[in-house]
Amino acid sequence: MKPGLNQSTQLRQELKINPRLYQAMDLLYMPLLDLQQHLKQELLNNPFLDLVEAEDEEEEQEGEAEEPAQAETEDERAGEIDWEEILLDGFDTAGGRREEHEEREYFEPVTVATRDLSDHLRDQVSLLELTPRQTLLADEFIGNINDDGYLASGVEDIIRALNEVVTKAAEEAGRDIDDLPLYTSDEGQRMLATIQGLDPPGVGAQDLRECLLLQLKEAGLEQSVPYRLVRDCFEELINHRWSEISKRFGISAGDVQKAADEIAKLDPKPGLQYGSRDDNYIIPDLIVEKIDDRYHVFLNDANLPRLKLSRVYQEIARDKKKFDGENKEFISNKLNSANWMIQAIEQRRQTMLKVMNYIVERQREFFEKGIQYLKPLTLREVAEVINMHESTVSRVTNEKFVQTPRGVLPLKFFFSSGLATSDGEDVSARGIKAQLQKLVQEEDPKHPLTDQAIVNILREGGVQIARRTVAKYRDQLGVLSARMRKRV
Repeated sequence: MKPGLNQSTQLRQELKINPRLYQAMDLLYMPLLDLQQHLKQELLNNPFLDLVEAEDEEEEQEGEAEEPAQAETEDERAGEIDWEEILLDGFDTAGGRREEHEEREYFEPVTVATRDLSDHLRDQVSLLELTPRQTLLADEFIGNINDDGYLASGVEDIIRALNEVVTKAAEEAGRDIDDLPLYTSDEGQRMLATIQGLDPPGVGAQDLRECLLLQLKEAGLEQSVPYRLVRDCFEELINHRWSEISKRFGISAGDVQKAADEIAKLDPKPGLQYGSRDDNYIIPDLIVEKIDDRYHVFLNDANLPRLKLSRVYQEIARDKKKFDGENKEFISNKLNSANWMIQAIEQRRQTMLKVMNYIVERQREFFEKGIQYLKPLTLREVAEVINMHESTVSRVTNEKFVQTPRGVLPLKFFFSSGLATSDGEDVSARGIKAQLQKLVQEEDPKHPLTDQAIVNILREGGVQIARRTVAKYRDQLGVLSARMRKRV
């Protein structure tokens, strides 16, 4: 083969997805608060959009049958969006799909002037009578304390790192580094003791055991049984080996367990109480209410800006002789965009209502009797019933919440896998977990239920489940094994 350049022709069918289609995908994806901000921005950007005032609603309803102002070209009319096809095909009608993370630009809310654990510790250090040298060392220790309140680096590592900073600063200043007063390990240990004496108790610990000992010491319990258990037999303690500890200390197993209960009241992550407190308020997108023995679904969109076409700008657009070139194109684009936005918002409303209405119909027993009666449900099942694409249903349910008689729940709550029962019905995995948790709560603490015992009880109730599945669900719920739950 001879190297070289050559040209060739190739015919290929390719459709580019309409940018407005991306916006339609975004509108379905947006939670209520995001949608509110988006519509406010659209009102600012598009003069053909206006707010529907309360007194305008009746007039608007009467005028719905009227033909809206038309300024689009033949090509634009040919490219009108078929909502039914879009929702059925999952926004993939134009031969392309954009990744979810590309669809929207997120802005994380920035909280101003928040204070964290480091600030709390530095405030206390500032009240101590420390030399500038000690203050620098204290600040280095605080900088190595993580959000849980634990010292993330060893004392020797902290001293070494700080000495490197001091040495580098001296070299840049042209000082003789041989005469530098470097920090010592003894200084590091004394400063660690100082830091560990600050609030909250347990801060600056290097592991869980030391954290618990610091809290017990702060409470004046150095001579107590709980302190001795943590100090002398921590491994046996965390593994609930009550009998071994009882024989070793010459006390009853009951007293050992009481001491363990006192230890369990301590805070294993003391730093978190001074962590950043983000107030994440949830505003439900939908509301489910029971009225006259029927469940009704409503959109919680009372505070959502309602859009209409601006009559003033419609009149301007009708006089086509006044405009040409860029002005005509601007008016045409903005009017079409406004018409499209109003349709897209209404389509979003109808799609959300369809999805939620089916969920309510499918999960009626849950609303009546509780979580144990939650049925298995998949996105595909909902999509098939309401005649939409699975990805459309996924967008509708993502990051959305519904206010129900059973509390405010994410829409994803209603979707879970299922297990077969002896009568041929399916039961939700979430419902099984609720049953498992209830069994554990009601068990005899002296004779806790083993995983196999739970399997047998569930099978008596008609649920076909394997022991390993019970163990998996128990772990997901944070429930300890039967041996670890046993009380004496």
